[in-house]
Amino acid sequence: MASFGAPAFRLYLLRHAHAGWAQPGQSDFDRTLDDDGFAEAEVIAEEAADQGYRPGLIIASTAMRCRQTAEPFHRAVSEELAIDYVDQLYSGTVETYAELAFAERQETSVMIVGHNPMIEEFFHRLAGKEIAETAAPLGYPTAGLAILDFDIRPTQEDHTGACLHGFMTPRPAR
Repeated sequence: MASFGAPAFRLYLLRHAHAGWAQPGQSDFDRTLDDDGFAEAEVIAEEAADQGYRPGLIIASTAMRCRQTAEPFHRAVSEELAIDYVDQLYSGTVETYAELAFAERQETSVMIVGHNPMIEEFFHRLAGKEIAETAAPLGYPTAGLAILDFDIRPTQEDHTGACLHGFMTPRPAR
């Protein structure tokens, strides 16, 4: 990636923040963030906004923990920031993540809020194994945010050429 101006497209990959264990009778889908997770979600949203990271659209899994992770971006970035909740991110494949991220739309920056292992696999596919493992040597952490830039607008069929612009976590790696 050689350009110095704004990228043609920016993709943010955000893994949901730390969730508590399911309560008796509660489904995995309905698990909520625990206290650490709520703090992580707030911190990552505020740090991203402070650094000028402002997605044009957020696409989040409909699972409760992803909804709770996406919501702080309204306060930190903009009350008008659109969040689309999409069922397919809960159990979708890497191809599903790519289809949603690179669908034809007017926004030039999109955030995906999803789950592991798909967020990590998608990140590895886009950034390359060596870069991904350098950015997240202990695996993709909860509330980890990768910022990937593209010189050419990616499509579902061709999303090569990603350049890792940054990788943020709300706390130091352990």
